[in-house]
Amino acid sequence: MSQTVDRALSILPLLAEGPADLGQVADRLGVHKSTALRLLRTLNEHGLVHRQSDQRYRLGARLFALAQQAVESLDVREIAHPHLVALNEKCGHTVHLAVHEENEVLYIDKVESRYPVRMYSRIGKPVAITVAAVAKLLLADLPEPERRALAVKLDYPRYTARSTPDATAFLAELAKVREQGWATDLGGHEESINCVGAPVRGVDGRVVAAMSVSAPNVVVTADELLALLPLVRRTADAISREYSGQTPAKETE
Repeated sequence: MSQTVDRALSILPLLAEGPADLGQVADRLGVHKSTALRLLRTLNEHGLVHRQSDQRYRLGARLFALAQQAVESLDVREIAHPHLVALNEKCGHTVHLAVHEENEVLYIDKVESRYPVRMYSRIGKPVAITVAAVAKLLLADLPEPERRALAVKLDYPRYTARSTPDATAFLAELAKVREQGWATDLGGHEESINCVGAPVRGVDGRVVAAMSVSAPNVVVTADELLALLPLVRRTADAISREYSGQTPAKETE
């Protein structure tokens, strides 16, 4: 039975290369045509392959529907949380995870700092979209027309002297973030709080979430926090790989 399942599953990557006839499938599997036909018929009955009018087989619509359901059912927070905890244990600072939903960037997970000074951020609370590192990472991934349309609609509160002043500056910052692949908020929202973040990407390379490490400058300086950037990026990459199904669940190294 396991050999039969293995052979059937081996047909799918073959057809992903393009339509193939019975002989091509049998040759690739190294089996008789009658065996290949039984496998193809079973896959066809389940909608995983489709027989064309030219007698060649291609991937079926049911397979694409299942793939879409699988993507939609992925919970990036559940996947990311162990990695966020591991990062927090290594650096001791507050770790956030955020997503972009309905024109807002929201925190969906937080691991508290081990230090007495705590941040007021809360899960489910929108971030300061024009200054937060996680917001820059998520918005930088938007297509340029969407970035520009969004930038002109936003207000630009002057939280501090380092806050993003206007749409021109915001677009320039997003372009920089898009190019370098990481982002910071160095006193842009609160004078005493610094933050460095990295993107979490899906299987198509698009940013699905953003994570960050934040700390008050009474605990570490901005330069000391920036020194954690390689660790932050490795953590984000580990989450991205697991979210994309490239590695089994494990603690970030």
